[in-house]
Amino acid sequence: MREKLGFFLCLWLLLCVSCFGGFVVEKNSLKVTSPDSVEGVYECAIGNFGVPQYGGTLVGTVVYPKENQKACKGFNEVDIAFKSKSGALPTFLLADRGDCYFTLKAWNAQNGGAAAILVSDDRNEPLITIDTPEEENDKYLQNINIPSALISKSLGDSIKKALSVGELVNINLDWREALPHRDERVEYEFWTNSNDVCGPTCDSQMEFVRNFKGAAQILEKKGYTQFTPHYITWYCPEAFILSKQCKSQCINHGRYCAPDPEQDFSIGYAGKDVVVENLRQACFFKVANERGKPWLWWDYVTDFAIRCPMKDKKYTKQCADKVIQSLGVDLNKIDKCIGDTEADVENPVLKAEQDAQIGKGFRGDVTTLPTLVVNNKQYRGKLDKGPVLKAICADFEETTKPAICFHRRYAYLKETGEDFDEEGTSLASSVDIATKLERMGLGEDLEEDKRE
Repeated sequence: MREKLGFFLCLWLLLCVSCFGGFVVEKNSLKVTSPDSVEGVYECAIGNFGVPQYGGTLVGTVVYPKENQKACKGFNEVDIAFKSKSGALPTFLLADRGDCYFTLKAWNAQNGGAAAILVSDDRNEPLITIDTPEEENDKYLQNINIPSALISKSLGDSIKKALSVGELVNINLDWREALPHRDERVEYEFWTNSNDVCGPTCDSQMEFVRNFKGAAQILEKKGYTQFTPHYITWYCPEAFILSKQCKSQCINHGRYCAPDPEQDFSIGYAGKDVVVENLRQACFFKVANERGKPWLWWDYVTDFAIRCPMKDKKYTKQCADKVIQSLGVDLNKIDKCIGDTEADVENPVLKAEQDAQIGKGFRGDVTTLPTLVVNNKQYRGKLDKGPVLKAICADFEETTKPAICFHRRYAYLKETGEDFDEEGTSLASSVDIATKLERMGLGEDLEEDKRE
């Protein structure tokens, strides 16, 4: 059974690649300020993990270690540390590509004290995004917080040559133009999935939605952003539409499909259950948006995840309907939007989702989950509240940035009219402010604010 499932997944992925064939590499500028022999501005590809400093710059000195040059083991094993001395520039580790995942190189660099890692390509070729492998160790993946980038082999060789003769190599990493500025409103998309049993990927998606909800709703309610959720679907090859596999994983006669959640047809929910719930969430957003309250999507998705999980066998229409009704959204309109999932007809919402998967402008095709797109350019880095908010805030012009983009205490004061004292108590109502801050997505640095 698993072999058949694997065959169909591979076939669908091949079809997706043929239909959605474009991939755009997000880049930022790298400026070598010394020595003269290497001085210049170069491109580097932003890593799809860690924390790119969107909207900012980072200056450092490059080190290329004599041992562990591919950074595939901890630097403590070879008695090397990169922690900068007080008053000195941060250290950027230069590592060679190969032998282990990019993420492991970044993790070892971070633990060694490096402020960033530059991976030198091992061949002359166009830069690619250094991505996160599905089988990577999630225990350290989510804890990588230094920026990472892939540089060309020629630049890497030039830096190594300069270092070998004792020259100091200083580099300025610049993310200020990594996302295109538009106007006073930032538009962003989140490509996600309602499947909650796919392991670390599903867990990280849901954790992000929970943690980012408060900030997202503030930005949306104030008109600073325009948010749109999206859902990836595939289609079943025509020759297999009547097969058991396609019937289990697809709706509307093979037009819209999702992989089996457990990757086993004999247990749990089917792929088509995921497609239907994805469609329900897309329709919920459509109806809520028509009411002028698109931010309710964040409430529905978080409430559904809590009240209707697959593991409790509550991933059903009945449970979803209760959540929808509790939020005061018209259930009949949502059911009409979903339509007849057994009919041999197109669904306008899912058809639009498939069309949106195709890349345009600065954005490549969307083929992986989760994917965050800011002003039509794919976000690279850790899917976490802080880095994502920073990326969105970096896309505002300085004169149009909302309060939430600045110091959290003052963001709270501007958004609510209340201030809080050094103990975190509201000066207006003597209520503990921590809960309110957390709901707004501002609570993470409360202790830091109190120390300042």
